[in-house]
Amino acid sequence: MARFQFDLLVIGAGSGGVRAARLASDAGFRVAIVEQSALGGTCVNVGCVPKKLMVYAAHAAQEFRDAAGFGWHIGKAQFRWSELIANKNQEISRLNRVYADLLEHAGVTLLQGHAHLVDAHQVQIDSDVYSAERILIATGSQPNVPEFPGQELTLVSDDVFYLTKQPEKIVIVGGGYIAVEFAGIFHGLGSQVTLLYRGPLFLRGFDDDLRQHLKVEMENKGIDLKFNTTIEAVDKQNGQLSATLNDGTRIEAEQILCAIGRKPNSGDLGLSALGVAMNNNGAIRVNAQFQSNLPSIYAIGDVIDHMALTPVAIHQAAAMIEQLYGERDDGLDYHNVPTAVFSQPNLATVGLTEQEACARYSKVKIFRSLFRPLKNTLSGNSEKTLMKIVVNGADDKVLGVHMVGPEAAEIIQGFAVAIQAGATKSIFDRTVGIHPSSAEEFVTMRDSI
Repeated sequence: MARFQFDLLVIGAGSGGVRAARLASDAGFRVAIVEQSALGGTCVNVGCVPKKLMVYAAHAAQEFRDAAGFGWHIGKAQFRWSELIANKNQEISRLNRVYADLLEHAGVTLLQGHAHLVDAHQVQIDSDVYSAERILIATGSQPNVPEFPGQELTLVSDDVFYLTKQPEKIVIVGGGYIAVEFAGIFHGLGSQVTLLYRGPLFLRGFDDDLRQHLKVEMENKGIDLKFNTTIEAVDKQNGQLSATLNDGTRIEAEQILCAIGRKPNSGDLGLSALGVAMNNNGAIRVNAQFQSNLPSIYAIGDVIDHMALTPVAIHQAAAMIEQLYGERDDGLDYHNVPTAVFSQPNLATVGLTEQEACARYSKVKIFRSLFRPLKNTLSGNSEKTLMKIVVNGADDKVLGVHMVGPEAAEIIQGFAVAIQAGATKSIFDRTVGIHPSSAEEFVTMRDSI
């Protein structure tokens, strides 16, 4: 039998790849991980973490406005984009070092450079070749680039985190997490924002009530939403970008951000030449054990294009390592995965939407509450919170819990545990609420609609 240098070689040091490498090394196996860029992957460097820091920065403006209702008079607030970016960069650098320390302490060999598969057991990194019994692809995803004349003048989400100047006016194209979140970020920081989406309403796949409620709240804040709208071309005139829309009108802005989704980052690894099966978008096809059609090659995370969420990639990593080196042989349960859109206000959800529940069950009960949070009674903020519970009327089981409002992600995370445990509506009803809080509304709803 061939003697390999490593038992497992991981390509991609993002959240999923690092978790897999650490767990395998902790189990006593020889592990290497390859990264050609900064450690931590998309989430740490150009995704979840810096985005959430910018969400906090944007929301601060609302806090300043709300403070007056509580007797605080702060004066004219000033925001400095350069300071936000510098402080963000400093924190990301710290996290890069944390990831390096985690790998070192776990005994994982870190290899820097671009990885290219020579065969099913060998990986070339620059001029060196390494062998491994198994290879794990955890290279994540990258932004889709639009296809229209002048697309090179536009930004993708990665670019936003390194802008040297905040745009006074920005057009954002897209209707998913990234587009909606950046619309709130830039608006909160003082930019004039127009959001364009090709469909009739953004955040397709989320509960329709939540989508509609968020639309109203974003418009109330002053964000210009244009649905059923696409960009046909972009050019530059007098230092401004000018976009021609599908209805023939034009819109000008200092920057145009195209957040039209992401695609698996698999194109330059040599997978096609080896015959690794992939979908048309480049997603690696894997079985329940995250194994490709080549038995020694595995893949997890965004590169397999199945629920492209950081926590999902981390769970996939743990499941894969347990399947390979432990006693687990089942696949990963993708039901009831909670998720949040860090829009303003936040949107969070777990379980089935009303539309999904009605398609699966003959008797569905809906509990909904729309209210003005206590804080807003003094702040003067007109923003309202929407909460919703979806219940199977046949057995009282809670199928979904949904919310648009402050701290939605923090609240829904707790209810996700209840959903995973199979809680019924009667259990919700018997649970004592924390008063006064918004979260208590989820255990005090009694009348279905």
